[in-house]
Amino acid sequence: MDNSGVMKLVCLVLACMVVAAPHAVDAITCGQVVSQLSPCLTYLRTGGAVPGTCCSAVKSLNAAVKTTPDRQTACGCLKNAYNTISGINAAYAGGLPGKCGVNLPYKISPTIDCSTVR
Repeated sequence: MDNSGVMKLVCLVLACMVVAAPHAVDAITCGQVVSQLSPCLTYLRTGGAVPGTCCSAVKSLNAAVKTTPDRQTACGCLKNAYNTISGINAAYAGGLPGKCGVNLPYKISPTIDCSTVR
């Protein structure tokens, strides 16, 4: 899998986390989501210790998505990445928010219905 595929998957996981944030800000793009979460790619594939840079990225992305449309966009980006980047471990992706101290009201998964994210 190439780096762009990995970035998409990482973005998917983190975007879902960001979708739960109740903040208001400018519209977010998939490029921003993927770029933000790139430090998490290795963890999402192999597990182990979550890098501090990954948790910083997760928290930053969560804080950046402030509107329902932004959260739904980020969720869609993460879902797309999850489904296009091979090697992502579903358990690692689903547990990443909690490992970084971010509480989400839903579980990150490749089957999440992003239209229900508020």
